[in-house]
Amino acid sequence: MGEEVAALNGYCRQTFESLKMASAILSLPFPTAAFTSRPFLDNLKANMKLGNPNQSTLSGKDYIRAKSFTRKSVTSAVEVSRFGDMTMAPPDPILGVSEAFRADTHEMKLNLGVGAYRTEDLQPYVLNVVKKAENLMLERGENKEYLPIEGLAAFNKVTAELLLGVQNDVIQQQRVATVQGLSGTGSLRLAAALIERYFPGSKVLISSPTWGNHKNIFNDARVPWSEYRYYDPRTVGLDFHGMISDIKAAPEGSFVLLHGCAHNPTGIDPTPEQWESIADVIQEKNHIPFFDVAYQGFASGSLDTDASSVRLFAARGMELLVAQSYSKNLGLYAERIGAINVVCSSSDIAQRGARGRRVFYGDDARIVEMKVGKSQLKRLARPMYSNPPIHGARIVANVVGNPELFNEWKEEMELMAGRIKSVRKKLYDSLSAKDNSGKDWSFVLKQIGMFSFTGLNDAQSENMTNKWHVT
Repeated sequence: MGEEVAALNGYCRQTFESLKMASAILSLPFPTAAFTSRPFLDNLKANMKLGNPNQSTLSGKDYIRAKSFTRKSVTSAVEVSRFGDMTMAPPDPILGVSEAFRADTHEMKLNLGVGAYRTEDLQPYVLNVVKKAENLMLERGENKEYLPIEGLAAFNKVTAELLLGVQNDVIQQQRVATVQGLSGTGSLRLAAALIERYFPGSKVLISSPTWGNHKNIFNDARVPWSEYRYYDPRTVGLDFHGMISDIKAAPEGSFVLLHGCAHNPTGIDPTPEQWESIADVIQEKNHIPFFDVAYQGFASGSLDTDASSVRLFAARGMELLVAQSYSKNLGLYAERIGAINVVCSSSDIAQRGARGRRVFYGDDARIVEMKVGKSQLKRLARPMYSNPPIHGARIVANVVGNPELFNEWKEEMELMAGRIKSVRKKLYDSLSAKDNSGKDWSFVLKQIGMFSFTGLNDAQSENMTNKWHVT
């Protein structure tokens, strides 16, 4: 009896001290009074009596097991996590705007931060042609089998044709390698991996400003980048001379990231004449054009007009990368459907990848190491995500590949693009009528697409958020 009581007293003291130590390490309050109070001690004394039917005696062997268990429990509680050195990541600057919007309880709040089309009732819009394409899929009873690494063949075919034009020499000569990607972001990331692996040390030039995720993508792929001038705050327009100067000054053979249309976030696009000059300097410096085409058909309402910049470069015989997205023009935001296209100097390079091929730019010729092509894109995609999703790909293939649905889609795109233009006109009219400073607001009408740089300063922008609940 005496040994058991002594063992139990020692066990209780050690448990008491261990729990205090754990509380101190974890910065938690420890209820000392609860363990030293008279009711607790009386209860403990009563349970130590022999013959208590509700309490087993604690033998030496049991005490050792309990003691060991307690030490392990405390050790687990206070052991520092191997993930403890990880710091909290900063909030995403774009998605953070949506979070601020959701936190705002004002009934008149408005979210202008995320590039997603909304109806007059501020609701997401599902295109009628998308619903019809999905009904076709249900009627056919199509399965959910894995796609090949490069994606749905029918999708890749119509996507390249939509971008470059069915009759384009690049299409007819099979000089484009198209791989289905995870929307625009995933397609850009796949292209970045291609650059990092097969063009080591090459730099990517990106516009200042640009879409917020561009820098993240190249940083994550360990691809160095620098900026070229684009936005001119004095004119709220394009700094064309700065852009040309910076592209000329870049190391020869750099990749130049260009927004095919509806520049994000400024809404400022080069004129057709300026695009010609941009192509001139890129050819002169042996740079490789890299287009991000996220708004084809959604900017002007015309698929051909919005692809004219890409087709201009392809018509010159230039090799280029083009990332595409169907998030905006088909409203397939959550389907994550897009593609990466590599326009090559020959069909052999496009399909397999080779090196030491001769590429002709007008009267000039140069030898380049081309290790690009569908086989290499597939090799990069396999360990990233294995193969892409099928649902959105089938929607695109059904819409673009069906003449009736294709024409209906073009009509819906024209309506969406037209509505955005009308909203711009209303904004311009309202600003011009209410602003007595004499400022010329015509740049609002010159910009195109979903985005607009207003020229407002930080204080004015904060006032819009804090007073008028516009985020």
